[in-house]
Amino acid sequence: MVEGMHLMTDAVRLCRRRLRAGASGGASGTRRFLRSRHRAPVLVGALAVAGTLAGVLVATVGGGPSGGPSGGPSGGQSGGDAAAPGPNPVVPATRPAPGGSTSPVVPLLGGRAGTGDSSVAVPVARPSAGAGHGSSGSAKVAPLRGLRQADLLVVAPFSLSGQVQTAVSRLGGVTSTVPIEAATIQVNGRYIAMLGVDPSTFRGYAAGPTAASDSLWQDVADGGVAVSYTMGKLDRLSLGGNVTVAGSRQEQVPVVAFGTVGIGGVDAVVSDAVARSLGMPADNAIVVSAPPESVASLDAQIKAVLPRGAAVEPLVTEEAQPSGVGLAAGDGVATEFMSAPQLTAALQAAESRRGLPYVWGASGPASFDCSGLVQWAFAQAGVSMPRVAADQARTGPAVPVSALEPGDLLFYHTDPTAPGYISHVAIYLGNGWMIQAPEPGLDVEVVPASFGAQFAGAVRVDPRIAAGVAGGLA
Repeated sequence: MVEGMHLMTDAVRLCRRRLRAGASGGASGTRRFLRSRHRAPVLVGALAVAGTLAGVLVATVGGGPSGGPSGGPSGGQSGGDAAAPGPNPVVPATRPAPGGSTSPVVPLLGGRAGTGDSSVAVPVARPSAGAGHGSSGSAKVAPLRGLRQADLLVVAPFSLSGQVQTAVSRLGGVTSTVPIEAATIQVNGRYIAMLGVDPSTFRGYAAGPTAASDSLWQDVADGGVAVSYTMGKLDRLSLGGNVTVAGSRQEQVPVVAFGTVGIGGVDAVVSDAVARSLGMPADNAIVVSAPPESVASLDAQIKAVLPRGAAVEPLVTEEAQPSGVGLAAGDGVATEFMSAPQLTAALQAAESRRGLPYVWGASGPASFDCSGLVQWAFAQAGVSMPRVAADQARTGPAVPVSALEPGDLLFYHTDPTAPGYISHVAIYLGNGWMIQAPEPGLDVEVVPASFGAQFAGAVRVDPRIAAGVAGGLA
């Protein structure tokens, strides 16, 4: 059974309403749309809904290191005070020695993640664009002619007609549009979000390093799949090897590159021909680029020209602090943090998993990836959390390093092909320590908390906000 992808908007609307409700003056209250794909990648949370091919797309933001002032936790306090769990047997008795680690505490997938360097070479199976490219019958992919921001996404569980795309593209304020396929599909037995694209027309909407890779896009046009850098490295896929893709039929598809598209949560991209052969509805989604001042008004205008069952959602979100992690100070959001018993339960649950192996995509109870550990541990305390790190980064207010408390979440950039993407999360234990599921070959471990170049910011979890985000993705 094959179903198209539809859009679930509740979680994003909830987040936007909270951000807008407390708009205030001054620098800390200034709202803006972030345009740099390295500072504000958009998360697409794709979930299996029914059958072997279905999905949900939801948007949120991630960003760069937090530079908040010292003092109390960010965000309104009217809903309750942050509760410290008191003496915690999880935390080592002494603080970590500065510089005591001989290797990065946070796993660094590439040498320059978090630096904003757009010259990173994307790993490809065929590193040079030679005469053989395009020889399988596909046309030679057009060169990159500049980057475009993916600002809005139209998506439906059925093919969208050319008339719909034309109507959207002619709206005032729309800079460009490109039709794609978008769905959740099984790859090696796990559901992931996959896009089907025309590489020549879509590549400019990808993250800079990925967009610039001629070999990646030609190999995708020739029938391969480019997987996200995180998936390729952490799932230990082999460049040039095959993965099993199960849509309306099962196919063996060669992995041709590790390159993150930059629309967060999307872990694979194939040509539109491959997507359709797998049963993805042809042209069931449209990526829209527009000036930042037009995005809010275009949301309503696009909805007016869409058929019943289709939806639109902004792929950039208004935010009020540089990091894009958490809700910002001064936004007027009433927060109710976890109780002391809840914090203790979550921390002890995480501690109980020490020594269990890292497995990409695993969420317990016997193996974990980084966000899977967070989701499982907080569930033991009765707190519902979204599944991926970029969604977990919007489950509460941002917290400056000087105000960290046990149970706060720490977020990191580890993907050099999308330097602004939030791709790692750990749980702060207090006293300078954190617990994490690091990478393949390592186990869940307690290590010194890291606040170097990879650090993206910290969040104090509000169970109500977390449940709203998780519920919107379910």
